[in-house]
Amino acid sequence: MTAAIQPLPVVGESHFPCPVHPLHHATNNQRRVLLVSVSAGNGHVRAAQAIAAHAWPDFPDLRLQHIDMMQIVPTLFRRLYSDLYMKIASGLPEAWGWLYRKTDCEPGNSLSGRLRRGVQRLCAQRLFSEIDRFKPDAIICTHFLPAEVLATAINEKRLDCEVWVQVTDFDLHQMWLHPGITGYFVANEELAFRLHRQGVPHKDIVVSGIPVMPVFNTRPDRPEAAARLALNPARPTVLLMGGGAGIGMDPVWITELLKTQPQLQVIVMTGKNAALRQVLASVEREYPDRLRVIGFTEDVASLMMAADLAITKPGGLSTSECLVCGLPMLLVNPIPGQEERNAAFLMQEGVAQRADDPLTLQFRLQKLLSDPERLASMRQRAMALGKPQAAQQVLGHVA
Repeated sequence: MTAAIQPLPVVGESHFPCPVHPLHHATNNQRRVLLVSVSAGNGHVRAAQAIAAHAWPDFPDLRLQHIDMMQIVPTLFRRLYSDLYMKIASGLPEAWGWLYRKTDCEPGNSLSGRLRRGVQRLCAQRLFSEIDRFKPDAIICTHFLPAEVLATAINEKRLDCEVWVQVTDFDLHQMWLHPGITGYFVANEELAFRLHRQGVPHKDIVVSGIPVMPVFNTRPDRPEAAARLALNPARPTVLLMGGGAGIGMDPVWITELLKTQPQLQVIVMTGKNAALRQVLASVEREYPDRLRVIGFTEDVASLMMAADLAITKPGGLSTSECLVCGLPMLLVNPIPGQEERNAAFLMQEGVAQRADDPLTLQFRLQKLLSDPERLASMRQRAMALGKPQAAQQVLGHVA
């Protein structure tokens, strides 16, 4: 009989709670910090949520507020900016890759750059209204859109407060870089080197890492994590992350994997993909001891700690969480541009491999699972790269 699975905390459409104190509770000695993210993808919002979640109780004199800029801009701009990004990145990835590369080498005073800033400025009035209301001492941007808008306002003498930028990838696109920014928080020494070579003083660059939620600082060990899922900690376990319909998330492929690898345990995070979760539920009934299908959960750290290897897209936040947990990666479905460059960095550091088709994924998965020494080496490298204290370091500089 299968052991009962301990339920994991589930998160719906709402984001992780942000510790915001009401205005009338503010005291004169509280330093006000405004976090501004953009929901073009999930990583930028998750980075802001992670910073906010670390503020209490370690920084009791900080009063934080988190704004998703896409929730306060006009609907048309949101559809053009956020929704169009998702459609191009998922439906026309080559086009997105071309746009990413083109804008990375485009002069700042180009016609398209000036037009972009003009449109952004027109659509950012509610952001400035929120700034006027909250009166922050410092602003932390986890996306380049608000960073560019606020840097322009600083240079035009329309804004007088610190503006910090948290870069959320292992790559540095030039749209993150703006004169007038107080300082930058980056993932690694390479990005710090590149920022400095582009004119940013060393004192304005902090190699903090990419912030992750507090649960990653109190993550369980392997036996406890496996017990929460009623899995055997002695068996090899693979975590599939993403929830999309790309490489590695095909129910037929997952079924074949379970058939051909009789010792393997598989955890699948389906995210928002309810249809995939429903299909995999029938597969889970066939393999009740070896397959776990998980929707939204706050306890991603437990899933990672129960696994030997993650099959995941190379997003900045999800791969940073893997690094903190010392979890080697097989990278699939990278969006051309930032995710391809993330993948290149992680492979260079020896913590990941990449598979661009199902056969390559099958081969490399089998190869890694049959080489415990290689996996152990990748795990050690990942632990060395992981920065679980990134959010505390960010708050320590801004506080």
